[in-house]
Amino acid sequence: MKEHVVRVHKSAETPERTELLAWKLAEVATDPVPIDPDVQEMIVNRVIDNAGVAIAGLLRSPVANARAQALAHPKPGGATVIGVSSDRLVACEWAAWANGTAVRELDFHDTFLAADMNHPGDVIPSIIAVGQQCGSSGADLVRGIAAAYEVTVDLTKGIALHTHRVDHLPHVAAGMVAGVGAVLGLPVETIYQAINHVVHVTVTTRQARKGGISTWKANAPAHAGKLAIEAIDRSMRGETSPAPIYEGDDSIIAWMLDGPEARYCVPLPVAGEPKRAIMETYTKAYSAEIQAQPWIDLAFRLRSRIADLADVSDIVIRTSHHTHRIIGSGAGDPQKYDPSASRETLDHSLMYIFAVALEDGRWHHEYSYRPERAKQLATVALWAKIRTEEDVDWDRRYHEPDPNKRAFGGRVQVTLRDGRTVQDEIEVADAHPRGARPFGPEDYVHKFAELVHASVLPAEQERFLAAAQALPNLPKTHLRDLNIVVPQDLLRVTGLRTGLFEQHDGIEPGEREVGEW
Repeated sequence: MKEHVVRVHKSAETPERTELLAWKLAEVATDPVPIDPDVQEMIVNRVIDNAGVAIAGLLRSPVANARAQALAHPKPGGATVIGVSSDRLVACEWAAWANGTAVRELDFHDTFLAADMNHPGDVIPSIIAVGQQCGSSGADLVRGIAAAYEVTVDLTKGIALHTHRVDHLPHVAAGMVAGVGAVLGLPVETIYQAINHVVHVTVTTRQARKGGISTWKANAPAHAGKLAIEAIDRSMRGETSPAPIYEGDDSIIAWMLDGPEARYCVPLPVAGEPKRAIMETYTKAYSAEIQAQPWIDLAFRLRSRIADLADVSDIVIRTSHHTHRIIGSGAGDPQKYDPSASRETLDHSLMYIFAVALEDGRWHHEYSYRPERAKQLATVALWAKIRTEEDVDWDRRYHEPDPNKRAFGGRVQVTLRDGRTVQDEIEVADAHPRGARPFGPEDYVHKFAELVHASVLPAEQERFLAAAQALPNLPKTHLRDLNIVVPQDLLRVTGLRTGLFEQHDGIEPGEREVGEW
């Protein structure tokens, strides 16, 4: 790996574009280095993982509405919409929108934490959609996903967006462009222009993950995927984009991040070096925010040491700055203690998550967030006793340069009414590669089966798994085999409103169900 120093330059002193970060990212995307076997295996795992969590969220409102929007944009020779018959194809950017929303809805796929944080698996739906529409092969898709993970992970290591309350979408979107460009074998120039474009249009604030968190949280990376595809299309037509998007004196760094004097170091593989960034990421064992994962494991571990949770008088979680400020009491969001809060808000409340995990000894993507579960009196009482504190040492370990020493957990102290304390700590989630139970291929398949068993017929499950596990060898035009079809009657969601795209047919809002599109 080589560290690339990224800083702001005055317009008259702009370096040659071959020295700009966007160009370097495009070069990573186009480098034809072979994909290592373990990286191929992990890509297969993440395709399976995405499919399972997407199916589990199909009936939730954001997903159903995104699906309806996509199905209003049919395109012969286009891409599939997850859950829907593979005979019903839509424009690839709309497939990316629908499928990206489905993958993100339950906050249950993979994750990466460094200077910033994101869900690298968000890149996959847009890359598959373009590959399906363009008749790409499984090998093409593997190459594209490896490139996308490399770009988004390396940017996340080098440039912290969260510090300035900028959401992580620009890093994910740049990875999406790199991945699509690699799948299609586009030249560096084309990918470079598209990266400039997509970073420019995906800079958004973290209000999307603050206070009462809305349903937009699921749509956000899907929107980035749609914009990434449109950026690639525009660039393929020869159009140019705002540049340099990172180093310019009116750029994202100059005005939205650390300013004109900032220096960032982004590590990127040199030419001929394998793209292995996906191996630094890991999936979630639980449907909850990234940084909550180790705390659910720790809560399970603590249960046997506390005879009666009613005896708890105080729980203090000492952790990193990011965890304290994003999902902890350091966010200053009263909604994180509100029993009537949205699911999106509850899965960003470490206090709620820790309380429920302590009480139940399990975590379920639906049951653990049900309104009646959140409003249980004992839960509300325990929840109110939990707070987080920023700990300097755990923050240092969070940012440890050596990934083999990096820690994302912290230490908890439970004080009982009689003054006794129960203490414990955890470095990483059990599912993390360094955790107590790292996820292997069989765990991904088991997670998939658990999530889809109630809605996908056994034969369809087997067909999909066979296609996914053969991904590196799928011939051209066979990427649609990665779709999963759900029986039509199980896709019906009542009470949805009609939007702009259906108004032309005279049907009034609320008269249709999603299964009828």
